[in-house]
Amino acid sequence: MGRKLQNEGHLRPVDLARGHGLSTQAVRNYEEAGILPAAGRTPHDYRVYTPLHVSALRAFLALLPGHGHRTATAIMRAVNEDAVEDAFRLVDESHAELLDDRRTLRAVERALRDLDPATVSEPAAQTGSGPGHTFIGPLADRLGIRPATLRKWERAGLVRPHRDALTAYRVYDEAAVRDARLTHQLRRGGYLLEQIAPLITQVREAGGLEPLEDALRDWRSRLSARGRAMLAGAAELEAYLRERG
Repeated sequence: MGRKLQNEGHLRPVDLARGHGLSTQAVRNYEEAGILPAAGRTPHDYRVYTPLHVSALRAFLALLPGHGHRTATAIMRAVNEDAVEDAFRLVDESHAELLDDRRTLRAVERALRDLDPATVSEPAAQTGSGPGHTFIGPLADRLGIRPATLRKWERAGLVRPHRDALTAYRVYDEAAVRDARLTHQLRRGGYLLEQIAPLITQVREAGGLEPLEDALRDWRSRLSARGRAMLAGAAELEAYLRERG
């Protein structure tokens, strides 16, 4: 069926570009990247596109918001190489990533609900290990990050361990562990350190969780938008697959 479509209509690169708000160079780049099927050529070596290319471009642009440029490109390239199962796997992996992000969001929300208001204020200096206290290695292992990441967060003011009086090792009390956990979760949600810093500071100083609740509300909205974009992308991808036959 794809072969039939390629003989039904003839479109110039500019026709394909204008219809989607793109430059002709962008259309050529998409073809070279394998996002579009290879164009036919006139006797004078001009590119000729067809309705099949229109459908491919529409599918790619619909996949972008939900899957991102890299994955959307890989999906289209797999389809155009007749490796449809690979394309489905990429779609599945992207959905799994979204599901994991939703689970992370729920984990953060549970963490906020479980926070003891007494630990929100600035922790007092201590000189040794106590209940709930830990060192940098075990905390990094618990979060699945490197100790260097915790030190980076400390330099950014997001986590404030104190030093053991005898060994000078970093000691993370319950409040510091809480800050590290929240920072980790927000980073997974796509927030930059400079975006997280004022939230952590406000939680400490204001004695409330309202700033983080606003951030989580925005995070939840972005996940919903991504899920809806994936549905739109799936519809256009299915239409393209049908046209390819």
